Amino acid sequence: QVQLVESGGGLVQAGDSLKLSCTASGHTFSNLIMGWFRQAPGKEREFLARINQSGSLTNYAEFVKGRFTVSRDNAKNTVYLQMNSLKAEDTAVYYCAAHSSSYYSGSLSTNFDYWGQGTQVTVSS
Repeated sequence: QVQLVESGGGLVQAGDSLKLSCTASGHTFSNLIMGWFRQAPGKEREFLARINQSGSLTNYAEFVKGRFTVSRDNAKNTVYLQMNSLKAEDTAVYYCAAHSSSYYSGSLSTNFDYWGQGTQVTVSS
């Protein structure tokens, strides 16, 4: 089974930036399609970003395009989420996730079967 551990969350002010990290173990990381999700109070878990095995393909939820960037460093078994211009509504628990399939399908947010424990991001306005 894939194990995922997120880090980098914290308390910031609106307009600030954070870079989240997620380190994987238990699998060949370079074979994993990775993604980021978040869940805010009173809301369902929502898709943020996806990145393919090599990092050459990415997808984003429309509401984070231009502010969030997903990247990966396969030598470090780590995927990142750079978050800029943070808003109060970005306050949530942020999760990284991994595909169980190697197919980078047109369905952006499905087939994520492995999840980290989450890291809290709190943005004050």
